[in-house]
Amino acid sequence: MFKKIVNYCKACYDELAHKTTWPTSRELTHSAVVVLSASFVIALVVFCMDWCFQHLMGIVYPG
Repeated sequence: MFKKIVNYCKACYDELAHKTTWPTSRELTHSAVVVLSASFVIALVVFCMDWCFQHLMGIVYPG
């Protein structure tokens, strides 16, 4: 049982250290900017939809 756990940990380390390709700093920064930009655009769209529905409901249900 203990040997299986040790072999599993060694295999995990080997995969992370030798078989995984890690992004460069530039690629990571670019991906972060893309995610932040998309999040901002989606938040802006949701804000605009909420604002429009708020005013539409104010017209439908005055007062």
